[in-house]
Amino acid sequence: MFPRELTTVGIQNQESIGVPSIRNDAAFLISVVGVTSFFAVIFQFLPGEWGFFMPYATAGISIVVLAIGSTAPGLLEVLINQFSKIFPDYRQRTLQHEAGHFLAAYLCGVPITGYSLDLGKEHTDLLESKLQRRILGAKNILDEKQVDLLAVVSMAGVAAEGMNFEEVVGQNSDLMLLQRVLNKSETKLPDNTQQSITRWAVWASCNLLNDNKAAYEALCEKMRSGASVAECIEAIEAN
Repeated sequence: MFPRELTTVGIQNQESIGVPSIRNDAAFLISVVGVTSFFAVIFQFLPGEWGFFMPYATAGISIVVLAIGSTAPGLLEVLINQFSKIFPDYRQRTLQHEAGHFLAAYLCGVPITGYSLDLGKEHTDLLESKLQRRILGAKNILDEKQVDLLAVVSMAGVAAEGMNFEEVVGQNSDLMLLQRVLNKSETKLPDNTQQSITRWAVWASCNLLNDNKAAYEALCEKMRSGASVAECIEAIEAN
């Protein structure tokens, strides 16, 4: 599966697939540095010792954030997720991303147990219910068909987002989940095979979405209104 094949199924920028997005991280760090630098300059005009202490204290915030981002970026994840809500496309991306997971799961026969579009709590609950056990447990091994099926469902959100936006922002957690699934394969998968499976899963997901465009659009509308899982499935089946 070559990257250029993704463009034939609707991916706007195939080079963004499989590459974790740094848009939100970069915007957060630039904003922190910019804001703290601005106030550090303003605070130097405070009277007395405040004019000496406050600029250094304010500038120190940027240094601390940069240090944490370099050594333990996971600690900033909550703040970055909250900060990302300022982007005007955040809600639409979230909706289309989770609807992609939902529809692909339904078409692949994976039971959906719930979903959420709440900012900062976006998710679609489905993968583990398919096998009725923890698929990522220490002793669980997945056969080839299970890996392929879960790969498609895992990357359907990426596919949906990539078909509607130039940059895929919400793929980081999907890629991490897919990697954990691939690591459970009964056959050891070399890096080039894992890369090909990732692209194939996006390609297969795009085909599912293209072949069921009316159902996808109806599902998006239902999810936008906060419909139940049963109501969402009814919308899919009606189209």
